Amino acid sequence: MRIAVTGSIANDHLMTFPGRFADQFVADQLHTVSLSFLVDKLDVRRGGVGANIAFGMGQLGTKPILVGAAGQDFDDYRAWLDRHGVDTASVRISETLHTARFVCTTDADHNQIGSFYTGAMSEARLIELKTVADRVGGLDLVSVGADDPEAMLRHTEECRSRGIPFAADFSQQIARMDGDEIRILLDGATYLFSNEYEKGLIESKTGWTDAEILSKVGHRVTTLGAQGVRVERAGEAPIEVGCPEEERKADPTGVGDAFRAGFLSGLAWGVSLERAAQVGCMLATLVIETVGTQEYRLRRAHFMERFAKAYGDEAASDVRAHLS
Repeated sequence: MRIAVTGSIANDHLMTFPGRFADQFVADQLHTVSLSFLVDKLDVRRGGVGANIAFGMGQLGTKPILVGAAGQDFDDYRAWLDRHGVDTASVRISETLHTARFVCTTDADHNQIGSFYTGAMSEARLIELKTVADRVGGLDLVSVGADDPEAMLRHTEECRSRGIPFAADFSQQIARMDGDEIRILLDGATYLFSNEYEKGLIESKTGWTDAEILSKVGHRVTTLGAQGVRVERAGEAPIEVGCPEEERKADPTGVGDAFRAGFLSGLAWGVSLERAAQVGCMLATLVIETVGTQEYRLRRAHFMERFAKAYGDEAASDVRAHLS
């Protein structure tokens, strides 16, 4: 099963300021703020919704096709993804813009000051999925993740016009989209991904009820944080899957992306929806135990041992043969 993953590709520059931002502001001078913080820690991490999901799928051996836009500075990141089983040949490289970048400083009170530079991500709207499909011999599913909003709309419309099944996954972009855009992006989706809060926001912005939305998509997949995930289909009982026990909780960033990577990999393997959701929850658990969205290691024996402990030997037997 050939799955294309569209979405943002970004580098995160995360810095730590040992003091408190609040101590640096002068109440009657806030209209002319000019501050520079001497930081004592810098972490540069690979990120972006599309890249995170593709990396997870690559770890599971399902050879995802990453579709997005990056800058001339993408060479090292590309090599990293290539080494981890991601097809990056359909990433558009901008001639003038840098790869999207998130720069954030956190103080001792965990307050943050950050900026997001969209950069080359704005060129994702220029990518035609037909070109991608022709290169790889056709597409069985396209995951339309958070990206340049115009790109998300173009990819969704192209999937509909060409009859390519697609998954709608707005995540961070849902806050800036209006009801009309959300209706366009989800109508006819084979899968609709969201967390519980986003689920309510989708219903509020579209004006559609839960039942109405469920009638417009094949499957509604709602992540429930520590409670796991719920997969719903119109006219059928929901499938609910819990999370494996965590060994530690290091960093929640990228957990949703990891779930999607596992779930989509399960679809590629052809296992049941319940098994796909279980694989997603297991991969998400590995990410929450690791600082960074692509810093975890998937060791097959360790993964299967924990998977069997969480979901039983029969579930593990269904998955083991597919895990490369």
